Amino acid sequence: MAFPDAFFRWRPHPWHGLEACADDPDVINAYIEITPFDSVKYEIDKKTGYLHVDRPQRTSSQPPSLYGFIPKTYCGSRVGALMGDDLKGDTDALDICIISERPISRGDIVLHARVLGGLPMIDDGEADDKIIAVLKGDHVWHNTKDITDLPEIMIERLHHYFMTYKMQPGKESKVSIGPAYNKEHAEKVIKASMLDYDDMFGQ
Repeated sequence: MAFPDAFFRWRPHPWHGLEACADDPDVINAYIEITPFDSVKYEIDKKTGYLHVDRPQRTSSQPPSLYGFIPKTYCGSRVGALMGDDLKGDTDALDICIISERPISRGDIVLHARVLGGLPMIDDGEADDKIIAVLKGDHVWHNTKDITDLPEIMIERLHHYFMTYKMQPGKESKVSIGPAYNKEHAEKVIKASMLDYDDMFGQ
């Protein structure tokens, strides 16, 4: 994503100052908060746009992929409706997991990704979808077109991470995850989150 030198006077907010889509209609932009090497959960500060420490991970579980969100998205009523059961969205940006053959060891970066599908996650009664994508230009995953092109073990690892990353002794887990969905449905979730964003923050 290229901008003229004078386009920004200051660094743009990763959620509100960047676009969801790249120039290629099959590619979306993603802001990365966490890498597979992190044992601390980093999260964007919604007010300032800077990455901050949300919490050290209690368990030894580490994310199996890059993890962040799609700019200018919001999980509101439309995203919740796609999940069904009169759910609402979790009122955050839409989460995305990005698979890369080459290790990327730092967060607070923006990259281009190709969407393959997603996981329908419900967290504490709210829709909290996890879009699954691969890094654009990745030479190992360049032939993947849909979620079924990924090895089943990769989906299993993502499923396990999100089922366990909030676990605490003595507390019942409020997370549930259904079967992974395909690219077509993932695109519907992304579109719904973009419309939810426009409703919440305006165009």
